Amino acid sequence: MMKGKKAITDRLISIAGRDRVLDSPASLIAYSYDATALPPAAPLCVVRPADTEQISRIVLFANEAGFPIVPRGSGTGLSGGALPTEGSVVLLTNHLNSILEIDTGNQTVTVEPGVITARLQKAVEGRGYLYPPDPGSASICTIGGNVAENSGGLRGLKYGVTRNYVMGLEVVLPTGEILTTGGKSAKDVAGYSLKDILVGSEGTLGIITRVLLKIVPKPETAGVLLVSFGSMESAAEAVSAVIAARIRPSMLEFMDRTTIRCVEEYARLGLPVGAEAMLLAEADGHPEIVDQEIAGMRAIFQRCGATTITAAADPAESDRLKIARRAAFTSLARMKPTTIMEDVAVPRAELARLIRAIEEIGKRNDVLIGTFGHAGDGNLHPNYLTDESDPDQYGRAKRTVFEVEEAAIAMGGTITGEHGVGLFKKPLLEKMTGTPAIVMMRRLKEMMDPNLVLNPGKIIDCEPRCEGRLPRSREAIREFAEVAWI
Repeated sequence: MMKGKKAITDRLISIAGRDRVLDSPASLIAYSYDATALPPAAPLCVVRPADTEQISRIVLFANEAGFPIVPRGSGTGLSGGALPTEGSVVLLTNHLNSILEIDTGNQTVTVEPGVITARLQKAVEGRGYLYPPDPGSASICTIGGNVAENSGGLRGLKYGVTRNYVMGLEVVLPTGEILTTGGKSAKDVAGYSLKDILVGSEGTLGIITRVLLKIVPKPETAGVLLVSFGSMESAAEAVSAVIAARIRPSMLEFMDRTTIRCVEEYARLGLPVGAEAMLLAEADGHPEIVDQEIAGMRAIFQRCGATTITAAADPAESDRLKIARRAAFTSLARMKPTTIMEDVAVPRAELARLIRAIEEIGKRNDVLIGTFGHAGDGNLHPNYLTDESDPDQYGRAKRTVFEVEEAAIAMGGTITGEHGVGLFKKPLLEKMTGTPAIVMMRRLKEMMDPNLVLNPGKIIDCEPRCEGRLPRSREAIREFAEVAWI
């Protein structure tokens, strides 16, 4: 039976303590939105549990009282996954931010979910290692959020995404049980890979409380090229040519003319504002290999009609050139009151078609779009620059978003390469995956979360079951928890 707000808040205070439950109007507003342009929604309250055991007890209480829980890290998600739902409690994990162990013997690191990604990267680099996943929001996003969304980033072409580095998880399941899966063994094929079900589940199948990650030796050196082109097609052809030449850059990033101009206006880096497109290419590894790959890419870019090629002279210059790509979203967001940052991916061979489609659809709907992204793996981020206070303008922008997504599907691509489905992409998921896949996802959700406690309504919709019915397997743990609550 769903309890009232005061009863829920009082019980949460008894579990976590008064200082860990936020229910002031300012707190509710602060946690009512994420990084999307979706409408905010205030939660019942916000709770900051001290540890895994408190999270388990809160989830048990949610099953008993019938309210949903929305897990949240830094709130940097771009699909609406951290937006509160009606009558929900936001459960924060960003304060659980300890790096628990750096094990260089096994090349692993164990962290709590609230560790900021860039902080982890810096910590392991100080030991001569690299944590490769590198989301654009690395300076503010958390590892727990990265795991929940299966985040990618600038180094995804060579190194892969977050899933490729998760070796183990501690997770509070929707029933309150605490699951530990995976470990430090380099090889382990015992049973189903439960961690791979949980990675990318966007807080719908569990609340991440501890993460075991793989790290790799830090590359000896790196070389960077910033390259401009007179047409977007030439840039796309250059990307295909690099991949075909069996060169594996650690970065191969794309920016269109709108993004170039916005970045230059914002950061004053001396970019060629007359260029139609730019690529940021990086090779890393042994010095001889880096020299060969940089030379090989330079030759390809020249052959594909590059108008300028700037090579970094040293690491400081490399960082300066990378600023151009890292500043892309910030620069574009200054252009209009509302920026819808999107995420589509297609097979690499379709990259030029996708770039053309984005431009054509934007022109047809009279919507300004600035596009950048991970060209090397076919993952682009069109940014729709609009004003949500203008219904006509915002409506055209939303229509453009979905037309671009449908174009990517038609090219054999996906509606999201790294941002997740959340609320915003949910209407398109079945069109991409087909009905049998949606049915399977729904069965998995309903089996693991019979009372639809964790982040309901995200990714897929499920039918609620009888109110207040706890899974039979939880009875013993519930009895223990009720004693502990007294």
